Amino acid sequence: MTSSEEKTARISRAIEELLRALDQSLGKHPELIETPVRTASMWLNDLVDGYDAKPADILLGGSPVAGDSDLVVVRDIFFHSVCPHHLLPFHGRAHVAYIPGGRIVGFSKITRLIDCFAHRLILQEELGRHVVDALMEHLDVKGAACLLDTEQLCMVIRGVRKPGSRVVTTSYAGVMASDEAAKSEFLATINAQE
Repeated sequence: MTSSEEKTARISRAIEELLRALDQSLGKHPELIETPVRTASMWLNDLVDGYDAKPADILLGGSPVAGDSDLVVVRDIFFHSVCPHHLLPFHGRAHVAYIPGGRIVGFSKITRLIDCFAHRLILQEELGRHVVDALMEHLDVKGAACLLDTEQLCMVIRGVRKPGSRVVTTSYAGVMASDEAAKSEFLATINAQE
């Protein structure tokens, strides 16, 4: 396994090479001197630190639930991620719901679960699927749903260049996939005005 220091050094060298390829060497611009190390640190600590997190560990513990349980929704979770196609960020809001099986977890664990997957090189479509699959597997819920509403920078600063365009994806599993009433309740809850 590569140490954090080794990863930082390798990424820093790659950023220096990128800057040289752009004819923007460190000696040419004093403000770039610390850029390789800052960029490496940002990638490892802010953009792809999700590889170090494990969904099973995040969803450990919790409280038992007696009898039937109603829908639990955590909405408007701000997140950011990086698309593997162009290594450009995307950001937006996640709305996550589940119908408990035998236990519930703290709401902050749901937000950490989002970041666990979002802080990787991942497509938006895969992100939602990973979240619902993790809830089904590690929390043993009856059903799970995840709606992601994002702005993809690849659509804003390149290609079609359409600022304000939104990409919405949904993922459902278990009862949330098969029960239209549960799905409707989820969508109504996340669309309810405060």
